[in-house]
Amino acid sequence: MTPAAATRMRLRAMIRKESLQVLRDPSSIAIAFVLPVLLLLLFGYGVSLDAKHVRIALVVDLADANTASLSGAFQHSEYFLPVSYQNIQQAEHSLQAHEVDGIVWLRNDFSARLLLGDEAPIGVFVNGVNANQARITQGYIEGVWHTWLASYAREHGHEFKLPVVLQPRIWFNPAVDSRNFLVPGLIAIIMTLTGAMLTSMVVAREWERGTMEALMVTPIRIWEITVGKLVPYFVLGMGGMLFTVAMALFLFKVPLRGSFLVLTGASALYMMVALGMGLLISTIARSQFVAGQIALVATFLPAFILSGFLFQISSMPEVVQLITHIVPARYFVAILQTVFLAGDIWPVLLGNSLALLIMMLVFLGIARRNAHKRLD
Repeated sequence: MTPAAATRMRLRAMIRKESLQVLRDPSSIAIAFVLPVLLLLLFGYGVSLDAKHVRIALVVDLADANTASLSGAFQHSEYFLPVSYQNIQQAEHSLQAHEVDGIVWLRNDFSARLLLGDEAPIGVFVNGVNANQARITQGYIEGVWHTWLASYAREHGHEFKLPVVLQPRIWFNPAVDSRNFLVPGLIAIIMTLTGAMLTSMVVAREWERGTMEALMVTPIRIWEITVGKLVPYFVLGMGGMLFTVAMALFLFKVPLRGSFLVLTGASALYMMVALGMGLLISTIARSQFVAGQIALVATFLPAFILSGFLFQISSMPEVVQLITHIVPARYFVAILQTVFLAGDIWPVLLGNSLALLIMMLVFLGIARRNAHKRLD
C-alpha cells in the first residue's frame, strides 16, 4: 500500500469514528440543532429592540378639534397605549409610580399658538431610567407630532405653513424591525457555540475516557487526528447554519438580499475560525468541564457582547472598541447583516472575510503547533 493510500485510509477511519461518536452523543445534536431553534424562537419572538405599545399619559387642558385630532393620532398609533388624565398632576403621579412611561401634555393655549404659526406648546415627559427606551419613546412621540403637523398644514393650506418638511428614507431595513437585525447576527452566536464549544471538548473527552492513549500507539499522525476530528464538526456546524438560515427566511421572513453562495462561503470560513478556536482550547485543557468553561468565556461571551450583535460597537468606549477587533464574531456579524439586509457589498464582505481568513490561519497554526503525539 502506498503512503498516500494509507493516509486516506487512516483519515477515512478517523472521520468515521468521530462521525459515529457525534451521532451517539445527544448533547452534540442538541447543541447543533435543538439549541439554535430555542435561541431563534427566543430572540425572534421574545426579544425586541422596538418600542411598541408604550404606555403614555395624555393630558388635554382645553378640549377642541385640534387637540382631539392630535389625541386621535396617538390613540391610533401602534407604538402607544395612551391613557387620558384630567390634569398634569395626576399624570406626573402615574409616571412616578411607573404606571406610564411618558406624558404628552397639550396646554390650554395649544390651538391659539398653533393658529398663530408659533411653536405649539406641547409638554413631553419621558421616564429616563432606561435611557435607550427613553430615547426611542421620545423619538416616536416626535414622529407622531411631526406627522400630524404635516397633515394639519396640508388641510389648512396658506393659513399654516411648516418651515421644514421632512421626507425620511430608511435604507436596508425600511420596516425598522429589530428582528431583521437580530436574527442574522444570531447565526454567528449559534455557529460559535457549535464550532468552538463542541470542538473544545472533543479532545478533552478523549483524555477523560482514556481513548487518547489508544490513538497515540496507532500509526495515525497527529495532523490526521486533527483533520479527522474537525471534518464531522464542520459538517455538523454547516448543517446547523443551513437550518438556521431556513428558519430566518421562512419563519421570521428576514430578507436575504445578497447571494446565498456568498453567505455559505462566509459561514464556512467562520466555521473554520470557530473550529480553530475550539481546537486550540482542546490542546490546553484535558477536562471537558474546564474546556467548556474556557470556551464559554473566551468565545461565546465575546461573540454575544462585543460582536455588534446586540450592542452597537461605535457606541462603546474606545478601549472596548479596540478589543472588539480580536473578536472573530465581530467580522462575521458584519458580513451577515450586510448580506441579509444590504446585499453583496464587496468592500464590506472582502475586508471582513480577510480578517476571518487571517484569524483562521492563526488559530489553526497555533493549535497544530501545540498538538503533539505524546502523553505528557
